[in-house]
Amino acid sequence: MSRVLAIAVLMLTGLCSAAAASEGEGGGFINLDKSLIIQAVNFGLLLLVLWRFLYRPLLGKMNERTEAIKKSLDEAQAARAEAQRERESHAAKIQAAHLEAQAIREAALKEAAEEQRRLVEAARAEAARLVEGAKAELAQDVRRARQDLRREVSDLAITVAERLVRKSLHDDDHRRIVEDEITRLEGVR
Repeated sequence: MSRVLAIAVLMLTGLCSAAAASEGEGGGFINLDKSLIIQAVNFGLLLLVLWRFLYRPLLGKMNERTEAIKKSLDEAQAARAEAQRERESHAAKIQAAHLEAQAIREAALKEAAEEQRRLVEAARAEAARLVEGAKAELAQDVRRARQDLRREVSDLAITVAERLVRKSLHDDDHRRIVEDEITRLEGVR
């Protein structure tokens, strides 16, 4: 603005000089008289008023708008940077979630394999226990069967011996024969 004022002052001084120099001359294309000086002073005052009430507020508004745009650009840059940080943060969280899911999956597979191994071992132990139980039961059934067979054989032997004794033996002979038969059967086992 100081440039504009300097130019206006130069023009006014030039006009004043020209008006003073041409007072003696008459006629020319531009008539330099007092009205021209008044017009120049009015123009200068108009420039001063415009500069004071229009140009300065306009510059202030333009500076204010420039600052607002600068602030908006800074905020946009900060928001862009924040969005990038959040994007990176979310990417890191997603990566961590994938790693955690993989670890959980591996742990579940390991646990399932361990559970399967325990179940197979338990099934084998149960099968071995059942086989042992069946063997013991079979051995007990064999003992019972032998005892039953001994009883039946001894009953049969007693019956046969009674028939024989009745025919030819006495009671003492009969007992001796039964005892011999029992000891012989015990020796067979």
